[in-house]
Amino acid sequence: MKGSYILVVYIQKHIELLVGALGRIKFKQGFYLYIGSAMGNSGSTTLINRVKRHVSPSESKKIHWHIDYLLNNKFVLVYCIYLIPSLQKMECLIVNELLNKSDGHINKFGSSDCFCISHLLYFKEFKSLKKLYQ
Repeated sequence: MKGSYILVVYIQKHIELLVGALGRIKFKQGFYLYIGSAMGNSGSTTLINRVKRHVSPSESKKIHWHIDYLLNNKFVLVYCIYLIPSLQKMECLIVNELLNKSDGHINKFGSSDCFCISHLLYFKEFKSLKKLYQ
């Protein structure tokens, strides 16, 4: 299966992390939505396998993406995951739709291969995507 996904994580307290070439980043306590895609036909590049990789224990994976640095922190919990099956890469469209509803973003996080300001959006509160539109 191909498509995009939204990984909702909760950061339990303010943390500061070294995130690859982005350097040291301060993360506020709260919810973060990471928007990504996986457009492969098989193996690790499929939607399901990409998301499984993100939620697998940190000892069993190599740090590859910006989100890996964040998910490896003990104060970061995966809250929920939204899968968006699609034959087209939609992550940038999703980011642009959610950006104005967010309380902020982490500049250039997860967006080194596109022109988006970020693929990691910050929300002080989060219940569901549906609630963002009510």
